[in-house]
Amino acid sequence: MGLKTKRIGAAFGLALVSVASAALADDSDLVKRGAYLSKAGDCAACHTAAGGEDMAGGYPFHMPMGTIISSNITPSKEFGIGNWSEEEFAKAVRKGVAPGGHHLLPAMPYTSYSNITDDDMKALYAYFTQAVKPVDKAPSEKTELDFPFNLPGVMMGWDLVFANGKPFTPDPALTDEQNRGKYLAEGLAHCSTCHTPRNQMMAESTSKYLAGADVDGWHAPNITSDKVSGLGGWSDDEIVDYLKDGHAEGKAQAGGPMAEAVEKSFRFLTDEDLHSIAAYLKTVPAIRNAGQTTPTYAVSQAQKVDWTSFENSPSVNDTAAHLDTSSTDGAMLYNTNCAACHGTKGEGSRDGYFPSLTSNSAVGGTNPSNLVMAIVDGIHREGADRHAVMPAFATDTQVIHTGLNNDQIAAVTNYVTASFGQGDAGLKGTDVAQIRQGAAPGFLIRNAATLATIGFIVAGIVALIILALIIVAVRRRKA
Repeated sequence: MGLKTKRIGAAFGLALVSVASAALADDSDLVKRGAYLSKAGDCAACHTAAGGEDMAGGYPFHMPMGTIISSNITPSKEFGIGNWSEEEFAKAVRKGVAPGGHHLLPAMPYTSYSNITDDDMKALYAYFTQAVKPVDKAPSEKTELDFPFNLPGVMMGWDLVFANGKPFTPDPALTDEQNRGKYLAEGLAHCSTCHTPRNQMMAESTSKYLAGADVDGWHAPNITSDKVSGLGGWSDDEIVDYLKDGHAEGKAQAGGPMAEAVEKSFRFLTDEDLHSIAAYLKTVPAIRNAGQTTPTYAVSQAQKVDWTSFENSPSVNDTAAHLDTSSTDGAMLYNTNCAACHGTKGEGSRDGYFPSLTSNSAVGGTNPSNLVMAIVDGIHREGADRHAVMPAFATDTQVIHTGLNNDQIAAVTNYVTASFGQGDAGLKGTDVAQIRQGAAPGFLIRNAATLATIGFIVAGIVALIILALIIVAVRRRKA
């Protein structure tokens, strides 16, 4: 081989190496982008069980139609998505239809994910197939649906009606920033999944988009642009602080499912994306909650408290009544369990770590669900700025002290809303039990088994009548 030929060959080899390196860099960038998008989509929150391996499934959803167990979405070829093509992956994410025609259940928000663009879907596929560690086992529990939701074809019919979204197209009436926020809020962040009420078929009620809904005992509040019921009275920076850190001073703190969304999703998003979400939410048509006249955070003054009635002296306090753990005296229970952190006047700590109970959305509104659930479950949240912890106080959720029963939780709630909010919530222990149980499903879901049984009986009778008429007609022809 001549010198010239060798040089040409060397140059060609270097070119191939350069192309390969560029391809690897592009692929690496695609995976990184997919990792970011998976955080925006909060995938790990639902597909990673407590104490389980990343994306290996097993997280339980206790739904009105039964218990749904999230699936393994690691690149395991036997138990996960390792054999899925990009097209199959996209169809499952956008339409809720897995390879082989198996219809997924809408505990996965594929009705929101339908707006994911082709470029972002490619990045997500690259991340899940190249960067996520394969877990070669199925979740230990299986989905168990009640009749008639376990019948073949049920989800096919539901999807036909409700799962008809399309990839995102920008709204010409919005700015680029607002469109970016719309894309994230309506799609990957799937805000409507929790913040939009459901209709009789458990689909989102589009006429009440982001007007608030109940989730596992917690209330996902109205986040439309309404200045009284929604976020219209919040600044963009306050919305960003809340999403990123889980709290906005003088407004609210995240608990329950929202705290989880902050911890596993929103705190990882860029400030630019968080600001775009805030900008978009300010464009969502305003919906006013019925009967509401002031924002939930508007109560800024505590009522005067006469602590002398039970804070006299050690000798007076050391009484059977004061030491009675079955007491339902809200003031005494608050003093014993809450005042050390939140203050006797509900003022909280100076640094805001223990939030004030005035100018607080969980306390100042007419719906006490989030206050009740904060007492029941506590607050456990990792924000971008700090870790926030409030212990659980219910007898079946606390781990470090004598718990409160439902009657006592009602008494504390009533005292807190009367002293630091808009007035006594008037709860009883039975109300607390109902809040903890969660909102009752609609009539159709609640009575689905009975209605399905009646439907089968009616269909059977109609079929027999038709068969009888056919037999009679045949016999007449023969006669």
